[in-house]
Amino acid sequence: MVLLTMMAAVVVGIVRLRNLFAVVILSSIYSFLMASVLIVLDAVDVAMTEAAVGAGVSTVLMLAALYLTKTEEAAPRHSPILPMFVAVVIGAALVYGSMDMPPFGAADSPLNTNEGIGYLERSIPETGVPNVVSAVLASYRGYDTLGETVVVFTAGIGVLLLLRRNRRGKAKE
Repeated sequence: MVLLTMMAAVVVGIVRLRNLFAVVILSSIYSFLMASVLIVLDAVDVAMTEAAVGAGVSTVLMLAALYLTKTEEAAPRHSPILPMFVAVVIGAALVYGSMDMPPFGAADSPLNTNEGIGYLERSIPETGVPNVVSAVLASYRGYDTLGETVVVFTAGIGVLLLLRRNRRGKAKE
């Protein structure tokens, strides 16, 4: 509860601030807190990814983009009522959709009675990897994981090229 409360406080800070540098730093703090929540939930592999990408790479890229832009957000030209309404409606739909889900960690959930058991039983004999999560990511979903890695790498290269082009444009002026 402490981590979730801190995350909520950081989100309020992000929404209220107009200084983009402070928003980038608070976003990095939010990613760190999310990684901490994932560690508490025993999802260490996802927590490491969140820490590396969310708090690390994203923060560096946002700071690089901020270096090339203004540090203050422009004042909003329109009332935020419509975006707030859309966010509340989507949030309500997500909460309504989650009402039918089984309780967290329930042994009789479809995941734990169908495919999950099969992965646990077959992963070591089929792959030889003692860690089931690593076996699923590297063997069963190897091409998917490779594709995700290529997408993230390509996005990073694209951002770097855009930032490099913008910097050259400033140098000519």
